[in-house]
Amino acid sequence: MTTAHEEVAIAPQDGIPASHLKELIDAHLYMPFPFLSHRHASEAAAGVDAWLRTWGLTDSAEMAAMISRTRPAELASYNSPTMDSGLLQIVANQIAYQFVFDDRAEEVGRRWPGRLLPMLCESIGILRDGRPPTTSLGAALADLCTQVQERCTPAQAERWAWKSREYVHGLLYESVAQSDSRPLPMRMCCSIRALIAGVEPFYPLCEAAQSHELAPQELHHPAMRRLERLSADAAVWIPDLFSAVKEQRAGGMINLALAYQRAGGTSLPEAVLSAVRRINRAIGEFEKLYEEVEPELSPAGVGYVEGMAGWIRGCYYWSRSVPRYADAAAAPPSDGEAANYGAMPE
Repeated sequence: MTTAHEEVAIAPQDGIPASHLKELIDAHLYMPFPFLSHRHASEAAAGVDAWLRTWGLTDSAEMAAMISRTRPAELASYNSPTMDSGLLQIVANQIAYQFVFDDRAEEVGRRWPGRLLPMLCESIGILRDGRPPTTSLGAALADLCTQVQERCTPAQAERWAWKSREYVHGLLYESVAQSDSRPLPMRMCCSIRALIAGVEPFYPLCEAAQSHELAPQELHHPAMRRLERLSADAAVWIPDLFSAVKEQRAGGMINLALAYQRAGGTSLPEAVLSAVRRINRAIGEFEKLYEEVEPELSPAGVGYVEGMAGWIRGCYYWSRSVPRYADAAAAPPSDGEAANYGAMPE
């Protein structure tokens, strides 16, 4: 599968004036993985639009506008640039579904926490027991289950369902956290963020893109499990940097940069830089560990880890350009004025 490769301009690292948060992030975030985009991205985008319409998920103008601002197929294209087009479409559909589901769950959870339970229980019933759906969201999820089962091995499909259930359960934790006025401890924020990240359900699809299923001893090796954790955390923490302004304005709690701001009582730019340092450490550890274990991995194992690295890379290049997080490019790095931040020690 050929890919499009494009150079993306990144701000220099040496003490430049940062006129907005996006520039500040670009100046200090460590991103060793080059930009890649799937050559069938436009077809995947058309497929997502048709799939969402089929299940009525963009019937409302609000949801249609959200998808337009979010560009799920673009994220899939950046994360999975070498997948075959059929598997890419499943990834793009699932990304779109999760954004619709997550936004709706967040709104319901904030305004009417009790109404969240039927929504989550329906999803768990579909994922765990194969129960028939009763809502349009449930019907879309049931169709995703069918797509995954038709493309993956039974073991891969079960891993996908299990990781998807973890994501659904995490939304309940988020709702509880949002309803509590007390500050959320950093560790608890990160635990909930790991659950609601929605990244790990895609790893079985990364495995399905390989020539064969990974052997259990390779898939469940401690080093592989650590790589999964590092990549999922880095992949979701990066969008947290770019969404910090949006989440701060909306009163969001589960965001790495905002957690640093609450913990240290610092400005948002200082909190963003603290979060950047943590992400840089995670990416650096991922690189080092991958280098150590790569000689022992099967070709499928190498491809699987490359798929995880793709999520780190893709989430960065998507976050810095997607309209959903445009506030990061409009907000100055300090209250009302630009600031000069030198290169930060990692």
